[in-house]
Amino acid sequence: MTGSVEQGTSQTHGNTHILHFLVRLPRPMEAVWPALTTPEGIGGWWTGVDLLEPRLGGAVALRGPGRGEITAWDVDRVAEYALEGGRIRFHLERDGDEGSALRFTHEFRERRGEGERGEGGEGEAVWRARFERLIDFVEGSP
Repeated sequence: MTGSVEQGTSQTHGNTHILHFLVRLPRPMEAVWPALTTPEGIGGWWTGVDLLEPRLGGAVALRGPGRGEITAWDVDRVAEYALEGGRIRFHLERDGDEGSALRFTHEFRERRGEGERGEGGEGEAVWRARFERLIDFVEGSP
């Protein structure tokens, strides 16, 4: 099994933008979870981590996206980070006997004068490239 990134979708409600992706990963959930929830994992495919308290209500500080707190934490399934100006949610599901499906949501608000990529907002192409790196990262993990 190889990984894939399905076409992203986006919605706009007023000044709130919501981006969704489905990413199929060739590893079981237990192997993917650390890539989404540890400093080494997140740093391996997305961004540097200055602080991560892995629990509901824990603090998180990611280089670029900013500081915030963990607003959902269901071990091996759901991690949600509410960061400055937005929310990023990773929801893992089993996909066959050996794979995982990642349902990703990025919700962010537009700032006045900044257009569609306002505070914390990044387009589909940026996230698609990140998810390609995530697939490579988890394929290389033991």
